Amino acid sequence: MPAASLALDLIGRAAACAMLAIVGACAVGPDFVTPSAPVAPSWLEWRNKSLKTGDYEYRDWWRVFRDPVLDRLIALAYAQNLTLLSAGTKVLQARALLGIAIGEFYPQLQQGMGLVTYNLRSRANQSTGVFGSQVSANFWQDLVGVRAAWELDFWGKFRRGVEAADSTYLASIATYDDVLVTLLGDVATAYVGIRTLEKQIAIARRNVVEQRQALALARERFKGGATSELDVYQAENVLGATQATIPQLKIQLDQGLNALRVLLGIAPEPLGFLLARSTGIIPAAPRTVAVGIPADLLRRRPDVRAAELRAAAQSAQIGVVAAELYPAITLTGTFGGSASTLLGGNLAQAFHPIGRFFTLGPSLQWNILNYGQITNNVRLQDATLQQDLVDYQNTVLTAQQQVENGISTFLNSRSQAYFLGKSTQAAKGALRVALLQYQDGTRDFTTVLTAEQNLLTAESSLAMATGNISTGLVSVFRALGGGWQIRDGNGFVDVATAAQMRNRTDWGGLLSPSGEPPPPVPGLPGPEDRGPTVRPPEW
Repeated sequence: MPAASLALDLIGRAAACAMLAIVGACAVGPDFVTPSAPVAPSWLEWRNKSLKTGDYEYRDWWRVFRDPVLDRLIALAYAQNLTLLSAGTKVLQARALLGIAIGEFYPQLQQGMGLVTYNLRSRANQSTGVFGSQVSANFWQDLVGVRAAWELDFWGKFRRGVEAADSTYLASIATYDDVLVTLLGDVATAYVGIRTLEKQIAIARRNVVEQRQALALARERFKGGATSELDVYQAENVLGATQATIPQLKIQLDQGLNALRVLLGIAPEPLGFLLARSTGIIPAAPRTVAVGIPADLLRRRPDVRAAELRAAAQSAQIGVVAAELYPAITLTGTFGGSASTLLGGNLAQAFHPIGRFFTLGPSLQWNILNYGQITNNVRLQDATLQQDLVDYQNTVLTAQQQVENGISTFLNSRSQAYFLGKSTQAAKGALRVALLQYQDGTRDFTTVLTAEQNLLTAESSLAMATGNISTGLVSVFRALGGGWQIRDGNGFVDVATAAQMRNRTDWGGLLSPSGEPPPPVPGLPGPEDRGPTVRPPEW
């Protein structure tokens, strides 16, 4: 496009938008529209009787396990987890940035001025000075006043900036909620894993006792000459293999406990005071679970909301950059007083009407020669928006995938546990019969060994399948986006952190705008543990 035509085009667009600005708000850039996303009408297993499509209150989903130990762990993790606390501080950062963006609506330059100078003149200037020989060569001069510059938001640059900052702030809250959802799921999964490993260790120890009895029987028959020493060696081999599984299971248990400590925000220390009750009892999942419909994820899952809000913020950022294509109109004003000791004056006259001065006028700045650079920046922001829109759609798809995976694990682990329960009962019967027949001399010891190994495998697999039922249900609840609602009425940082921040900086009402403690949350830490209410003020 020729330079002259380009200038005329820009001038015409600027004039048109200026006319609109007189009548109403004119904000360049696109208005954000939530993109469509592929959402299934129902879950693949919606016909299964264990699933209900009705709505369900997901705030305290972990209570379906009816395990007070799990309830306490959830409460501690919510109050003490450091990753969640870090996410809470990011909310406060975004809130401060929103305040900065809102401040752009007011005069961007607001300065108080004060100046006192002593002027020295050379001898040459004294003899030919414009003031003549009667004017003092050296004099004092002072100036006091205020200066302000206000760039008018004709093109909506600042409005789009506030829009972007506001969406970013809300996205930070959604991200906090997503971290909370992940935390709750991780705590429940770790706890179920710990109970499952405790169960497996108990099973292994019980089998060690039974295999020792079988070894003693083999030794007695060998000493009596009823069998060879081979039976003794075989019994010792199976017993040693079973005993070796216990340290390996303990390694996994210790790793699970260490992971739980990190989730609870505590240093390595015994957790017996938390886990002593119901040791080895795997939390039982209910027979049915309400999963709603896939469309519910769009309003419940915080990561979906965060992805949408990030796209909204980026959409507004296009307008911020596009406003650079138009002239910036600024009102500049100065008011103050000035005086000097020339001609017999005195510095105090700066505070009298005789020394007052006032200036006011508009100025215009137009980066017309940077049109190509600005245009490419707009294109960059638009391409980034498109990426965010695609990421939002992918987040919706991933959310549905995670729910389907959780449902599959929950349902199929239940079927697996049913068959393994039958297998375990059969293995117990087979071992009992094999031992009786071995004592009677109608069966060799290989049958006993095989029955022992089958029983250990069946019982351990049943424990794992039982644990998978509960972890599968946890995955369902996590994927459905439940649990973040417990932060309603609570702060994003705890009391100690808020106190640290107040001691360093004046946070005004941002850390505790209501000045009242939050209401207690049943089963969760009270206001004295969780901190003050943090709610965004109304603008």
